[in-house]
Amino acid sequence: MKPSAATGAQRTRSILRHLHPMSPSAGTAAPWRHDFLSHIDTMDEPSFVLSTLHRVPSSSASKFPGDDRDALVPRSRTVIFRGLWASLPANPRNPAPLNPAGAFETDLPTITTDARMEKVPDLLHSTAGDAETGEGECQASSGRGGPIEAVFWMPKVRTQWRIRGHAYVIGPDIDTPAAAPVRTALQAHMRPGTGADSWSWSRELTAHFGNLSPLMRGTFRNPSSGTPLTGHPPGEGEGLGQRVEDLEDELARRNFRVVVLVPEEADRVDLTDPERGRRWNYRLDQGFEGDKAGWRVTELWP
Repeated sequence: MKPSAATGAQRTRSILRHLHPMSPSAGTAAPWRHDFLSHIDTMDEPSFVLSTLHRVPSSSASKFPGDDRDALVPRSRTVIFRGLWASLPANPRNPAPLNPAGAFETDLPTITTDARMEKVPDLLHSTAGDAETGEGECQASSGRGGPIEAVFWMPKVRTQWRIRGHAYVIGPDIDTPAAAPVRTALQAHMRPGTGADSWSWSRELTAHFGNLSPLMRGTFRNPSSGTPLTGHPPGEGEGLGQRVEDLEDELARRNFRVVVLVPEEADRVDLTDPERGRRWNYRLDQGFEGDKAGWRVTELWP
């Protein structure tokens, strides 16, 4: 019997997933993307809580007595959603040269952070096999981070989004051979459009820096966050309240990072009807033969 067109399409998707196991979502937008972005647009400030794993060495005094193993403990902080990777929101005040609009589309939320913040070593130290990575190396490099969970509460639409997955840290070395694994992994989630051939990783990183206000750029010249004031005076060029106009400011750019979240699961709870809440789970499943780019959608009890 002649196979149906649907069967042939399913077989093609299965072959592509076998050849590119990390990129089941590369061809089509995630089924949750449109609603998620429309809900983000309702927020006065698109903040969310990002949780990572923090490695506590076995020698730490904060460990339980008699426990000689390294531990991973949760760390959470409020951060600002900066748009989807390779789809930076238009900002007429951004003085940076931009990549071509529409060159790529992704489903990957981004934040910006300082390399000296705890979340960067938290991300890079919590990956399997990274226990011996030194903090200096961690701060100097782009790399894959460990597991993350991001929780958004959108009060105007009374909806909570919970995104689970892992993250990548993008630093000033992103165009070097050492960062090739990061570029390759993220490209698997980037859907090309017009102008993709002239798209630049370092240009995108600079565009994220330029998208911040001069005062926010100046925070990357702050003294290292969390260090005691006594005995730790600001280093050369450091200080609070600075404004940075130069997009290539050496000190600020040395500390600046973009963190790209790669969702593997999204959970949506809709409480707009107080008498009948609704909930959906979207899970990236490489073996799923559905029509939503490998995302398995399940409605749950709220």
